[in-house]
Amino acid sequence: MKVIAFNRTLQGTGASRRLRNAGQTPGIIYGGAEAPVLIALDGNAMWHALKKEAFHGSILDLEIDGKTQQVLLRDFQMHAYKQLVLHADFQRVDASSKVHKKVALHFINADVSPAVKLHGATVSHVMQEIEISCMPADLPEFINVDLANIDVGHSIHVADLSLPKGVTAITHGSNQTVATASVPAGHVAAEAAATTEAAAEEKPAAKAKK
Repeated sequence: MKVIAFNRTLQGTGASRRLRNAGQTPGIIYGGAEAPVLIALDGNAMWHALKKEAFHGSILDLEIDGKTQQVLLRDFQMHAYKQLVLHADFQRVDASSKVHKKVALHFINADVSPAVKLHGATVSHVMQEIEISCMPADLPEFINVDLANIDVGHSIHVADLSLPKGVTAITHGSNQTVATASVPAGHVAAEAAATTEAAAEEKPAAKAKK
Protein backbone atom coordinates (compact mmCIF):
# COMPACT_ATOMS: atom_id res chain seq x y z
CA MET A 1 0.00 0.00 0.00
CA LYS A 2 1.14 3.52 -0.77
CA VAL A 3 1.14 6.39 1.73
CA ILE A 4 1.80 10.02 0.82
CA ALA A 5 3.46 12.20 3.47
CA PHE A 6 5.06 15.64 3.71
CA ASN A 7 8.04 16.88 5.64
CA ARG A 8 7.24 19.10 8.63
CA THR A 9 9.68 21.26 10.55
CA LEU A 10 7.56 22.56 13.40
CA GLN A 11 6.98 20.37 16.42
CA GLY A 12 5.34 20.63 19.80
CA THR A 13 1.77 20.60 21.08
CA GLY A 14 0.79 23.88 19.44
CA ALA A 15 2.20 22.95 16.03
CA SER A 16 0.51 19.53 16.13
CA ARG A 17 -2.80 21.13 17.07
CA ARG A 18 -2.59 23.50 14.12
CA LEU A 19 -1.83 20.59 11.79
CA ARG A 20 -4.90 18.68 13.00
CA ASN A 21 -7.07 21.78 12.64
CA ALA A 22 -5.86 21.96 9.03
CA GLY A 23 -6.95 18.35 8.44
CA GLN A 24 -3.52 16.79 8.75
CA THR A 25 -2.08 14.12 11.03
CA PRO A 26 1.39 14.60 12.55
CA GLY A 27 3.68 11.60 12.43
CA ILE A 28 7.25 10.38 12.55
CA ILE A 29 9.46 7.94 10.66
CA TYR A 30 12.30 6.32 12.59
CA GLY A 31 14.64 3.35 12.50
CA GLY A 32 17.56 2.27 10.36
CA ALA A 33 20.69 4.32 9.82
CA GLU A 34 18.86 7.55 9.02
CA ALA A 35 17.70 10.11 11.57
CA PRO A 36 14.02 10.30 12.54
CA VAL A 37 11.92 12.45 10.22
CA LEU A 38 8.86 14.46 11.24
CA ILE A 39 6.03 14.13 8.75
CA ALA A 40 2.45 15.23 8.13
CA LEU A 41 -0.21 13.07 6.49
CA ASP A 42 -3.68 13.70 5.14
CA GLY A 43 -5.92 13.19 8.17
CA ASN A 44 -8.95 11.89 6.25
CA ALA A 45 -6.85 9.46 4.23
CA MET A 46 -5.25 8.16 7.44
CA TRP A 47 -8.64 7.68 9.09
CA HIS A 48 -9.86 5.49 6.23
CA ALA A 49 -6.53 3.66 5.82
CA LEU A 50 -6.56 2.61 9.48
CA LYS A 51 -9.86 0.81 8.89
CA LYS A 52 -8.10 -1.54 6.47
CA GLU A 53 -6.47 -4.61 7.97
CA ALA A 54 -3.75 -4.59 5.32
CA PHE A 55 -2.60 -1.15 6.47
CA HIS A 56 -1.70 -2.63 9.87
CA GLY A 57 -0.06 -5.84 8.68
CA SER A 58 1.72 -4.91 5.44
CA ILE A 59 4.92 -3.25 4.32
CA LEU A 60 3.90 0.26 3.28
CA ASP A 61 5.46 2.36 0.53
CA LEU A 62 5.70 5.80 2.12
CA GLU A 63 6.48 8.64 -0.27
CA ILE A 64 7.97 11.97 0.85
CA ASP A 65 8.89 14.61 -1.71
CA GLY A 66 8.95 12.04 -4.50
CA LYS A 67 11.20 9.61 -2.59
CA THR A 68 9.70 6.28 -1.51
CA GLN A 69 10.81 4.16 1.44
CA GLN A 70 9.38 1.01 2.95
CA VAL A 71 7.94 1.28 6.44
CA LEU A 72 5.70 -0.48 8.96
CA LEU A 73 2.96 1.21 10.94
CA ARG A 74 4.13 0.84 14.53
CA ASP A 75 1.71 2.94 16.53
CA PHE A 76 -1.10 5.46 16.23
CA GLN A 77 -3.36 7.46 18.52
CA MET A 78 -7.03 8.23 17.94
CA HIS A 79 -9.18 10.98 19.44
CA ALA A 80 -11.50 9.67 22.16
CA TYR A 81 -14.70 10.51 20.27
CA LYS A 82 -13.87 12.54 17.14
CA GLN A 83 -13.11 11.10 13.70
CA LEU A 84 -9.51 12.18 14.15
CA VAL A 85 -6.11 10.47 14.02
CA LEU A 86 -3.89 12.29 16.51
CA HIS A 87 -0.51 10.81 15.60
CA ALA A 88 1.12 7.98 13.64
CA ASP A 89 4.51 6.29 14.02
CA PHE A 90 6.23 4.46 11.16
CA GLN A 91 9.39 2.36 11.31
CA ARG A 92 11.76 1.98 8.36
CA VAL A 93 12.16 -1.55 7.03
CA ASP A 94 15.47 -3.12 6.06
CA ALA A 95 14.83 -5.74 3.37
CA SER A 96 17.75 -7.82 4.69
CA SER A 97 16.66 -7.88 8.34
CA LYS A 98 13.80 -9.70 10.04
CA VAL A 99 10.87 -7.72 11.37
CA HIS A 100 8.71 -8.38 14.42
CA LYS A 101 5.04 -7.59 13.90
CA LYS A 102 1.61 -8.44 15.27
CA VAL A 103 -0.76 -9.69 12.56
CA ALA A 104 -4.46 -10.47 12.68
CA LEU A 105 -5.86 -14.00 12.97
CA HIS A 106 -8.69 -15.09 10.66
CA PHE A 107 -10.80 -17.97 11.99
CA ILE A 108 -12.20 -20.29 9.30
CA ASN A 109 -14.28 -23.51 9.05
CA ALA A 110 -15.84 -23.33 12.53
CA ASP A 111 -19.27 -24.12 11.03
CA VAL A 112 -18.11 -27.52 9.73
CA SER A 113 -16.22 -28.54 12.89
CA PRO A 114 -17.50 -31.44 15.05
CA ALA A 115 -17.86 -29.01 17.96
CA VAL A 116 -20.38 -26.82 16.14
CA LYS A 117 -21.95 -29.24 13.66
CA LEU A 118 -22.52 -32.16 16.04
CA HIS A 119 -22.77 -30.53 19.47
CA GLY A 120 -23.91 -26.95 18.88
CA ALA A 121 -20.83 -25.68 20.68
CA THR A 122 -19.49 -22.15 20.70
CA VAL A 123 -15.93 -21.55 19.52
CA SER A 124 -14.29 -18.75 21.50
CA HIS A 125 -11.49 -16.74 19.88
CA VAL A 126 -9.04 -16.27 22.75
CA MET A 127 -6.48 -14.43 20.60
CA GLN A 128 -7.25 -11.91 17.87
CA GLU A 129 -3.66 -11.36 16.72
CA ILE A 130 -0.28 -13.01 16.99
CA GLU A 131 3.26 -11.68 17.12
CA ILE A 132 5.52 -13.07 14.43
CA SER A 133 9.05 -12.75 13.09
CA CYS A 134 9.97 -12.95 9.41
CA MET A 135 11.77 -11.26 6.56
CA PRO A 136 9.88 -8.25 5.17
CA ALA A 137 9.15 -10.06 1.90
CA ASP A 138 7.46 -12.90 3.83
CA LEU A 139 5.23 -10.71 6.02
CA PRO A 140 1.61 -11.95 5.79
CA GLU A 141 -1.36 -9.59 6.11
CA PHE A 142 -3.06 -12.17 8.35
CA ILE A 143 -2.84 -15.81 9.43
CA ASN A 144 -5.68 -18.32 9.06
CA VAL A 145 -6.73 -20.47 12.01
CA ASP A 146 -8.43 -23.59 10.65
CA LEU A 147 -11.12 -24.76 13.09
CA ALA A 148 -12.39 -27.66 10.95
CA ASN A 149 -11.24 -30.37 13.38
CA ILE A 150 -11.91 -28.74 16.74
CA ASP A 151 -14.26 -30.66 19.06
CA VAL A 152 -15.97 -29.89 22.36
CA GLY A 153 -13.54 -29.46 25.23
CA HIS A 154 -10.57 -29.07 22.91
CA SER A 155 -8.42 -26.06 22.16
CA ILE A 156 -6.11 -24.85 19.43
CA HIS A 157 -2.75 -23.47 20.52
CA VAL A 158 -0.09 -21.40 18.80
CA ALA A 159 1.96 -24.54 18.12
CA ASP A 160 -1.00 -25.98 16.16
CA LEU A 161 -1.10 -23.11 13.67
CA SER A 162 0.01 -23.61 10.10
CA LEU A 163 2.27 -20.63 9.55
CA PRO A 164 3.37 -19.39 6.10
CA LYS A 165 6.88 -20.25 4.91
CA GLY A 166 9.53 -18.16 6.61
CA VAL A 167 7.23 -17.03 9.43
CA THR A 168 7.91 -17.85 13.10
CA ALA A 169 5.56 -17.20 16.01
CA ILE A 170 7.02 -15.29 18.94
CA THR A 171 5.68 -17.13 21.99
CA HIS A 172 8.11 -16.11 24.76
CA GLY A 173 8.17 -19.75 25.83
CA SER A 174 4.39 -20.07 26.23
CA ASN A 175 2.19 -22.17 23.93
CA GLN A 176 -0.78 -19.81 24.19
CA THR A 177 -4.37 -20.84 23.56
CA VAL A 178 -5.78 -19.43 20.33
CA ALA A 179 -9.34 -20.83 20.39
CA THR A 180 -11.50 -23.14 22.50
CA ALA A 181 -14.78 -24.99 21.92
CA SER A 182 -17.41 -25.42 24.60
CA VAL A 183 -21.15 -26.02 24.85
CA PRO A 184 -23.00 -23.05 26.43
CA ALA A 185 -24.33 -23.73 29.93
CA GLY A 186 -27.89 -22.93 28.85
CA HIS A 187 -27.66 -25.42 26.01
CA VAL A 188 -26.43 -28.16 28.38
CA ALA A 189 -29.22 -27.39 30.87
CA ALA A 190 -31.85 -27.50 28.11
CA GLU A 191 -30.57 -30.86 26.87
CA ALA A 192 -30.60 -32.27 30.42
CA ALA A 193 -34.16 -31.03 30.98
CA ALA A 194 -35.29 -32.56 27.70
CA THR A 195 -33.71 -35.91 28.63
CA THR A 196 -35.37 -35.88 32.08
CA GLU A 197 -38.75 -35.02 30.55
CA ALA A 198 -38.44 -37.78 27.98
CA ALA A 199 -37.55 -40.30 30.69
CA ALA A 200 -40.55 -39.21 32.79
CA GLU A 201 -42.89 -39.69 29.84
CA GLU A 202 -41.55 -43.17 29.16
CA LYS A 203 -42.32 -44.46 32.70
CA PRO A 204 -46.15 -44.05 32.56
CA ALA A 205 -46.13 -45.54 29.09
CA ALA A 206 -44.25 -48.59 30.37
CA LYS A 207 -46.72 -49.04 33.28
CA ALA A 208 -49.69 -48.80 30.94
CA LYS A 209 -48.32 -51.68 28.84
CA LYS A 210 -48.15 -53.89 31.96
